[in-house]
Amino acid sequence: MSRLNLPGGAVTLTAGPAPDAGQPWNRTAFAAAHVVSDPLAEADPWLDCPMDWERTLAFREHLWSLGFGVAEAMDTAQRGMGMDWPTALELIQRSTALAKAGGHLIASGAGTDHLSVGPDVTLDQVIAAYEEQCEAVEAAGSPVILMASRALVQAAKGPDDYARVYAHVLGGLSQPAILHWLGEMFDPALAGYWGSNDHMAAMDTALSVIADNADKIDGIKVSLLSAEKEISMRRRLPESVKMYTGDDFNYPDLIAGDDEGFSHALLGIFDPIAEVAARALGQLGAGDHDGYHATFAPSVPLSRHIFRAPTRFYKTGVVFLAYLTGHQNHFTMIGGQESARSTLHLAETIRLANASGLFVDPDLAAIRARAVFAARGVEI
Repeated sequence: MSRLNLPGGAVTLTAGPAPDAGQPWNRTAFAAAHVVSDPLAEADPWLDCPMDWERTLAFREHLWSLGFGVAEAMDTAQRGMGMDWPTALELIQRSTALAKAGGHLIASGAGTDHLSVGPDVTLDQVIAAYEEQCEAVEAAGSPVILMASRALVQAAKGPDDYARVYAHVLGGLSQPAILHWLGEMFDPALAGYWGSNDHMAAMDTALSVIADNADKIDGIKVSLLSAEKEISMRRRLPESVKMYTGDDFNYPDLIAGDDEGFSHALLGIFDPIAEVAARALGQLGAGDHDGYHATFAPSVPLSRHIFRAPTRFYKTGVVFLAYLTGHQNHFTMIGGQESARSTLHLAETIRLANASGLFVDPDLAAIRARAVFAARGVEI
C-alpha cells in the first residue's frame, strides 16, 4: 500500500485484482485504444505526432489478450486532436497486421479528417475523402468504422445530403461497416449532425439511412451520453444491425439491456478499465448479473469523471492511467494534450481509479503519480 497526500484529500492506494479474462462473453466489445507518443523524438509537440510504435502496439496486444476487439484510430487515439491521417493509416496498417496474425477482432476509423473544413467544401469532396480513407482501411484488411465528418456538417444543407453521402460511401465497401454518431459533447464541430440540432430529429434521419443501407451496416456506435436516446434508437434498429454503446456514463445498464434488447459496446472507457470490464463481461456471459453490476459499479464514477465536460479532453485521463498502471513509461501525449486537465482533475482520477481496483501495482502508481504532481508544483 502507498499513501498519497493528494490535493483535496489523501488516499491510500491498494492493489486491485490481477487481470482475468474470465468466462466467455455474450456481447461484442471493442475498446477504442489510445496511442503512445515518443517523447524523445525531434518534433514540434503541438504540430507533429511522433509515435512509440512498440508500446502503442503492445497495448493493443494487451486488449486482445483480455478478449476485446480493438477499435483503431478513433477519437480515443486523438483523431482530430493531434493525430493526422497519414499516421492514422500507418497505425491501422500495423494494428491490422497484428490482428490478422493473431486472429483478433479489429475495426478501424475512416473519415474525412485529411480534408480541409470550410464553407466552400462540397458534398462531392466529402464523398471523395471518405472513399479515399475507406479504400485504404479495407486495403489494410480491416473492416471500416465510418466516423462522423466535420466536413459533412459544413457541406450538408439538410438530411437528404447525409442520405446521399452515406448511401454512396457504404455502397462502395466490400464488407459491412460500423457507423459512428459522435455527439457534439465529444466534438463541438459535429453539432447538428444528421442535419438537425435536435437529437431525436437527427435520429430519424440516421435510422432512415440505416434502413436504406442495412445490408452494408454491421451496427452503429452512438455517443450521446444519454441512455434514453440510445435505448430509443436501439429499439428501432433493423434486426440485423447492432447497437454499440458509446455511452461512457451509462454503459453497465445499456450492455446488460432489458426485456427488449441490449447494446454491444465500443467504448473509450474500456481502454483504462480493460481488466475490470473483462471481468464484468465474463460474469454477464455466465449469467451472474449481480456480480456483473457489482464489478462495474465502482468504474462508473471514474468514467463520468474522465469524460466530464469538456468531454473532448477525456484522452488525458485515459493516458494518465496508462502511465500509472505501467502500460507506458511517460505521461506525454501527441498534441501536448497531457496539459488538457487540471491537477485537481488528475488527483480525483487517482482516487476513483483506486476505488475501481485499477492499480495492480500501487507502489508503481504512487511513484509515477508523485513525479507528475511534482512537475506541477505539488508534493504528494
